[in-house]
Amino acid sequence: MRVLHRQTSETPLFNPVFQLSLDLSRRIEAGKTGLADLGGLVEELETAGLAARAQRLGALVEPARTLDRLTELTADNDTGFDAFRAHWEHPQLHAVFTAHPTFLLGPDATAAVANAAQTGEALTPTDTSRPTITLPYEHAQALSAIGNAQQARDRIVSSVFAQAQARWPDRWGELAPMPFRFASWVGYDMDGRTDIKWYTSIAFRLSEKVMRLESYACSLKAIDSDHPLLGRLQRAAAHAAVSAEEFAGDLSEPAALSAAANRLTADHEDRLLSLGQTIAAIEAEAGDALPERAIALRTLAAAMRADGLGMGWVHFRVNAKQLHNAIRTRMAGGAELDLGSRGALAALRELLAGAEPLTANFASLGIESSTAVRQFLVMTQIFKHVDADSPIRMLVAECEQPATMLAALYFARRFGIADKVDISPLFETEAALEHGGRFLDALLAEDDYRSYARARGRVAIQTGFSDAGRFVGQIPASLAIERLQGRLASAMAANGLSDVAALIFDTHGEGMGRGAHPSGFADRLEWPLSPWARRRFARADIRLEPEVSFQGGDGYLFFATPELALATLTRIAELAPAKPDVDVPTDLFYRRTDLSLDFYRAIKDHQQGHLASRTYARAVTAFGLGLLSETGSRRSRRQSDLAADRDMNLRQIRAIPHNAILQQLGYPVNVIAGVGSAADGIEEDVAALLTESARGRQIVRLVRAANALASIKTVAAFGELFNSAYWASRPYRGTEEHLARACETLAEYLTGDDRNGVFRRMASRLRVDALKLHRLLALIPDEQPHQSRENVRRTIGILQALRLALLQHIFLKAVSVPAFSRANDISRTDVLEMVFSLRIDDALAQLRRAYPVSFPRKTDFAVDEPGEYPRGEGVGYAAIRRDFIEPIEEAHALVLRIGAAIANVFGAHG
Repeated sequence: MRVLHRQTSETPLFNPVFQLSLDLSRRIEAGKTGLADLGGLVEELETAGLAARAQRLGALVEPARTLDRLTELTADNDTGFDAFRAHWEHPQLHAVFTAHPTFLLGPDATAAVANAAQTGEALTPTDTSRPTITLPYEHAQALSAIGNAQQARDRIVSSVFAQAQARWPDRWGELAPMPFRFASWVGYDMDGRTDIKWYTSIAFRLSEKVMRLESYACSLKAIDSDHPLLGRLQRAAAHAAVSAEEFAGDLSEPAALSAAANRLTADHEDRLLSLGQTIAAIEAEAGDALPERAIALRTLAAAMRADGLGMGWVHFRVNAKQLHNAIRTRMAGGAELDLGSRGALAALRELLAGAEPLTANFASLGIESSTAVRQFLVMTQIFKHVDADSPIRMLVAECEQPATMLAALYFARRFGIADKVDISPLFETEAALEHGGRFLDALLAEDDYRSYARARGRVAIQTGFSDAGRFVGQIPASLAIERLQGRLASAMAANGLSDVAALIFDTHGEGMGRGAHPSGFADRLEWPLSPWARRRFARADIRLEPEVSFQGGDGYLFFATPELALATLTRIAELAPAKPDVDVPTDLFYRRTDLSLDFYRAIKDHQQGHLASRTYARAVTAFGLGLLSETGSRRSRRQSDLAADRDMNLRQIRAIPHNAILQQLGYPVNVIAGVGSAADGIEEDVAALLTESARGRQIVRLVRAANALASIKTVAAFGELFNSAYWASRPYRGTEEHLARACETLAEYLTGDDRNGVFRRMASRLRVDALKLHRLLALIPDEQPHQSRENVRRTIGILQALRLALLQHIFLKAVSVPAFSRANDISRTDVLEMVFSLRIDDALAQLRRAYPVSFPRKTDFAVDEPGEYPRGEGVGYAAIRRDFIEPIEEAHALVLRIGAAIANVFGAHG
């Protein structure tokens, strides 16, 4: 690759990635290199990718420094007890464990990465296979990560108590530390899902109750194996376990539901719905206990206070449309009413004024057809029969008007749970971010909402990077989200809500394409909730509750072991995201808005230009989702219609697959594109702004990290797969004669394919913008010079070249399969189109049907009537399976493994 790369200086259009793929392809097709040989190379590259991931994880959380950090964190530093208490009794962060489809690594690979990250030991080849990703699998993984996080939090809390006990022996018992809260929406998120039954959510919450009660009992047993409360906790866990198992079954029939419901709701001596008395008893005992035992007891009580009767808080999520459908049936003329109108708001105020609480039971759930109402009923039953104390978040996706929030508040009041539910609008789409400030002003001006917020003690919102980062670009999304957060601070102050907390949930992810900054943990925490936004709340005297998500398999890596979890939480506690420094001078980025706003708008316009471009859409969807493995239980379904594949809209692909495809194509467009063009002609002014501004330098670090992994040559190389002239020329002048017929078939077939031109145009547009970016970056000092950047690029280049060679092998094998007659409306042409769109599994299924290796024989039938036809035994298609179908399958498996290795070098899936 190094040698080939040198040729670009002589021939600028020369593509070393595609040339290496051709060299490899010739060896494969000549029989000099077998797929088994390539499998060994893929294993080496997989190991290198996992090692890169482990190194990045270790650099982010620095496990070797954990104990020193913990000692420094819990030291008094002469702050006094009251300041010490105020610091530790409010969470520095709410961590939400979400089930975004990023379960790229199997259990063995996860364990290997975690071990290498926390020990610094070399990573050796490991099994990279993955189980089928189901919702129960995701839930189990989330609970495992939360369990490790809980252990880590206990260690921090114990250290806090030990320091306080030594420093303030007369007052330390007043302390109730809560440095972190944990939550999850796995099994409770109904936005875009129809596969989660309501009783599945109940079952998950019950199973979490069982797991947490067992862990409380384990902690108490370690303190005192004969403790009088131990039996109570163990019996409560066993009692809940029976119901958890029942609700995990099929409760679609009334009889089954009735039996499970009656057992859960019946009075029983082992039924535990609140830990209030238990916490009080433990803390009372701690007051008279010896120092070491007292610390252990108070640490357990702190965990109970934080998590309640579950592994943490839970987040339900519905879509605004689901709430609109539900509320319309309660409003006169609701079917025709514009919910954004003043008339709708007036009608909702009347509904809220007359919203008398209604009782409900499990039969209510059994017959309810509205998704939104059903979620409120599930929450009601959880409060009544699982955990009476822990509040629940209700996230509302695509929430763009105050009426939606008032509708949610109406249902919360109607079922008597408004005092325990935090309703949170999600701002993620371009429209929501653009109009979000006016939305917040209008919402917080509503008397009903202000009363509700004061009763809850917080205003909760959610800002997301999924659609925002996909449709306006990651940098404009971050800056738009930042402005929205500032507007929230202003709206709360203007409406007399400075006495309640602002809980801001930022659902950023683990990779640069999802709003998580790759350069360090400080950047990771500040990118979605900047120091500027935090200071807006501090200066308005509003307590801030920052919340972030750790998404799926990628995010759970930070908590894969108790040691990594402790390193992660200690690092976060050290950075103290909930305590901004109000005395820092205003960043130049916010003073020079004449320049920074123009810069932001220009990047946004450039990104939107890509999004509106047919070229960009066709390039991203050129292979459908065929470059990606399934990484979650919520799947982006492929189209069944072949014509629809060709015209697939970007909105048909969810955000994570979209970003993952950009990684696989070799260029994170939604991070890099537009930055260079936005500075075109004013490079020196923009460079000076970005150099002198802390926020500007953060933007540059993000762009440089993405650019270090980017390759426009790779984007162009994908287009050559569909270049008819390439295939027609490959066996030219007598070379590779054995491929002449297959190459001719490919050349003829691809004369009408648009993908070669699409990728060329795409690469050209990216190149022009990249030239301008390089000109800008040359004017800005590099804070994190990476000498290995070219080595990383070449590693990715080798992976890409190897994959392109395998794809050529698949194409050549596919067109060489003997023709078969149309069957079940599937023709050979259809199968080829499946192959070229990388719908390999579908294509192989059709080929296996066309060429079976087993079929009925005459001797299988015990019939009395004689018959001579046919003579002899039939001939199967074993040779076709061996020579064509199985090699395609084997090569495709390697293609997917290479995709995983590329994602690991990037540091995350999507």
